[in-house]
Parts: sequence; structure tokens; C-alpha cells
Amino acid sequence: MSTDTVTDVFEEHRPVLVGVAYRMLGRVADAEDVVQEAWLRWSGADRSEVREPRGYLVRVTTRLAIDRLRQVKARNEAYVGPWLPEPYVTDFGDMVPDTAERAVLADSVSLAVLVVMESLSPLERAVFVLREAFGYPYAEIATMLDKGEAAVRQLSGRARKHVEERRPRYDVDPVQRRDLTERFLAAAAEGDLQGLMSMLAPDVRLVGDSGGKSKAPLRVIETADKVGRFLVGAARKGVPDLSFRFLELNGGPALLLLSGDKPDSVFQLDVVDGRIQSVYVVRNPDKLQSLAA
Repeated sequence: MSTDTVTDVFEEHRPVLVGVAYRMLGRVADAEDVVQEAWLRWSGADRSEVREPRGYLVRVTTRLAIDRLRQVKARNEAYVGPWLPEPYVTDFGDMVPDTAERAVLADSVSLAVLVVMESLSPLERAVFVLREAFGYPYAEIATMLDKGEAAVRQLSGRARKHVEERRPRYDVDPVQRRDLTERFLAAAAEGDLQGLMSMLAPDVRLVGDSGGKSKAPLRVIETADKVGRFLVGAARKGVPDLSFRFLELNGGPALLLLSGDKPDSVFQLDVVDGRIQSVYVVRNPDKLQSLAA
């Protein structure tokens, strides 16, 4: 296999590898590091006996991600305030033409699901990602992880039950979420508390992630009154040279606020029955670096 072919094969499968690694780790930088390490393994491997490059690369990436996840979990134990995954730009383009498959991929990368997945063991998380997000058969996952198929089925069942029991329910209609996000921005910017309250579910939750490196609540804020008043107060303090952009992040519409040309924060909403159920705010500057471009 020529150098060009080796590179071309890897680049063909890179989006899948990044997708696996990000769902495993919840951080873009960690996912990119894992994929880079997978490239080094691939470029230096004896490929004469590799029958299926994609399966080989996913196996290598998954194992590297499991090792990295164990390190990340130890790091997150000392995290200041609530933890949220790093915002991840999702644009499946022509790679995923099927609407149902797009919905599955979008759900598996949503902030709500990734937060729930944090409580899975590394092996449970690997099996869940490979099975639920990418549809790999149990036998193939067992080979990737050097486990028996029965053990993989057990891990899958346990992980799926855990996620289903804890995942928040939310509507996936992107048009509705985009509309509510625009109205949410307008009401917050105008200090319209009543307008905000009309959009918020009574038991709405606001989760802010600053990592102790910028201003954000160190605890989850709950109830429409408290969340609405917090948002109006934050808007009054303002952001210097404020501008904003709408992006698709983690499978849904999101709002990126910029101070000058520097990312300041990301807002994303979960919507249930036409009202905002969760407000996610990412302000940790380390988690916004990938959005600077």
C-alpha cells in the first residue's frame, strides 16, 4: 500500500473515528489526540493482513479512547462546578443521507445524553457508543474489545438501561428548537422576564460550565423564576463588543456569543412540549477554542 493510499484510507474513515472518540470522551481536543494516535498506529502497522480497514481503525480508536477516558475521569473528579461536554460542531452532510440515521447520530452526541454517559464505565460507554450510535453487531464489538459476545451483550443491556432511565426527554424538531432559541435570545437581551418565563418549563434547569475559569453558576439553577431572573441579570451585565452566531452543535441548534472575535459562551436548549426544559451554558474558555474559527 503506497503512502498516498495509506493516508487516503485513513482520511476516508476519519469522520467516523472522530465521532467514536468524541462520544467516548466528550472533548474535541482529547478526541483529536486519540485519532492522531490511531493514525500513528495505522501508518506503522503491518497492513498486509488487515481485511477491513474501517473495522481495524475503529477498534484501535476505541481502545485508545478507553485508556484516555480513564485518565479523563480522574481529571474530572477535581473539576470546578458542573461539567458539560465540549461543544462539537455537527454537520453530517452527504455522509448520512437517511433521516432516521441522522436522528440516531444527533441524539447520541447531544449534551443531555453525553452527560448521562459520564456515569458509565469506560467499557460500558464503548459498547454503548459502538452499538447504539454506529450499529455494530455484538460479535464485532466483542472482537474489537477482546471480550466474549455474551459479556458484550450484558454490558450493552446495562448501559442502555442506565441511559434510558436517566436521559432527559426532549423534542428533536430542529425548527422548533431554533425558533425558541431565537425568541430566548431576544427576550434575554431585552431583559424581558415575562417573555422568558413564558418560554420556560416550570421545572427548567440551567447548567453552567465554567471550570472555574470564567463566571458561571457553580450549581445547577432550577425553576422558571430563578432561571429567568438569572438570565435577565446576566444580560444586564452585558458582554463587551457582543455579537452572536447560530450553529449546529451536538446535533441541534445552538447560540454562540462572541466578545469581539473571541468565543465567550455557548447556549443550547432542550425543548419539551414547546417549552424550554434545560438551558446549557458553556463558558469554560478551554472548551470554546475549537469554535474560534
